[in-house]
Amino acid sequence: MSSILTSILRIVVSLVIPFGSFVHAADSPRKPNIVFIFSDDHSIQTIGAYESRLSEFCKKHAITPNIDKLAAEGGVFVNSFCANSLCSPSRAAILTGLHGHANGVRTLTQGITPGVWSFPKALGEAGYQAAVFGKWHLASKPEYETWSVLQGQGPYENPRLSSANGAEAYEGYTTDVITDVSLAWLEKRDQSKPFFLAVQHKAPHRNWIPPVRFATWLDGTEIPEPETLFDNYENRGSGARNQKMEIDRHMAMASDLKVGEQFAKDPRYAARNADFAKRKPEGRDLVRWKYQEYLKDYLRCIRAVDESVGRIDEALKKAGLSEKTIVIYSSDQGFFMGEHGWFDKRWIYEESLHMPFIIRWPGVVKPGTRFAEFIQNIDYAPAFMELTGGKTPDGLHGKSFVPVLKGATPADWRKSVYYHYYDTGHGVPVHYGLRAEQFTLAHFPDTKEWELFDLKKDPQQMRNVFTDAAYAADVTKLQAELTRLRAQYHATEETAPAKQGKRAKK
Repeated sequence: MSSILTSILRIVVSLVIPFGSFVHAADSPRKPNIVFIFSDDHSIQTIGAYESRLSEFCKKHAITPNIDKLAAEGGVFVNSFCANSLCSPSRAAILTGLHGHANGVRTLTQGITPGVWSFPKALGEAGYQAAVFGKWHLASKPEYETWSVLQGQGPYENPRLSSANGAEAYEGYTTDVITDVSLAWLEKRDQSKPFFLAVQHKAPHRNWIPPVRFATWLDGTEIPEPETLFDNYENRGSGARNQKMEIDRHMAMASDLKVGEQFAKDPRYAARNADFAKRKPEGRDLVRWKYQEYLKDYLRCIRAVDESVGRIDEALKKAGLSEKTIVIYSSDQGFFMGEHGWFDKRWIYEESLHMPFIIRWPGVVKPGTRFAEFIQNIDYAPAFMELTGGKTPDGLHGKSFVPVLKGATPADWRKSVYYHYYDTGHGVPVHYGLRAEQFTLAHFPDTKEWELFDLKKDPQQMRNVFTDAAYAADVTKLQAELTRLRAQYHATEETAPAKQGKRAKK
């Protein structure tokens, strides 16, 4: 009798529940796909959408049209920061949601500590296909389901990609090869599952070799110089004076600028060599000449990365995936574009600390949004897990910024970020500190120096006001905040860890 009553109740329920409810249940929203396009050393100054120092030049000369289009169709985080402005540590922070002292990667020679959680493996547990192609640059192996990555730093041309099945050689420009391999996987993937695809470019990393098609593009143009190109490093700590990353003294004529007999007949660099031989620049004229040629090669490499973004976007559109896919563009850290007379990164200073983060999430992120909230690369992993419905372990340093994307920023969202650089490459000393809305505070433990910059009054960070009596209250408040952050993240060490193994080239 009870079985008969149960059948009758089921019939009654089916009659009173609207038919649309059954349609919704059967066609419940599929988890979003994610394409994560990640470059190396791409400064926000050279992205049109960031409205930074070189943005107008980039717009005028169409350096980043596809990246800018992505930003126009989605959102830009104007306060996106790294935790350690160096390739391997930044990548490890993204993978694990932890600062380097907790994940094991503080320099270029270390791998993620065995057993530390990382998001790619968790994606599989959430039902995703997860694949990475391109630059990896970590001592530890990828935990993606599918991976094919450059060996070490990787070349700009004719790369070899290593995978679980061995290594394979490819012909062509590395940015194009990485894009080709990524799109081939996208086409043959298991279409019954959502996917996470990481496309990780080597470019525009030093030594900035552009593809042949862009080798002489931008010839004849004049790139605006930064006001601080001839910085004398007064009113700063000893580290700024003793570094080895100046365009003037440390940028190599041959390997960096392709000037010399071996390049004189190369069609890519022949005009440059002829121009140099004719001008014979010296002193400040030489610095200016080097700045122009360095930046042009850098931007030519970026133009190829931007083409990759366009190709991926077009492939998603043709496959009918655009509305179902979150597309992100980011890079592992910032870079100096001649500011303070420098190239490279490493410092807590603005040009190095900022990392681009642009996201298009159809139906969620309103086109043209500019997010002011502070995010950091330790936040990527928990955000990816929330987007994919996966689980994160307790104890991560990062926080998911998905609520920010949805316009519901938590009331307790962070107002400062913690930074710690350990590597000492390019003569940059170990330092740690914080970036707040108005101030940057840095401590150099080896020399016991402090720096404080008022970003409102001194956005170019030319004057250390740490000992200025007018800032005494700010110093007390910021040092207390730094102590709080270090306690929150259990950051007990201060100086560089012991070197492990052969140093990676960077």
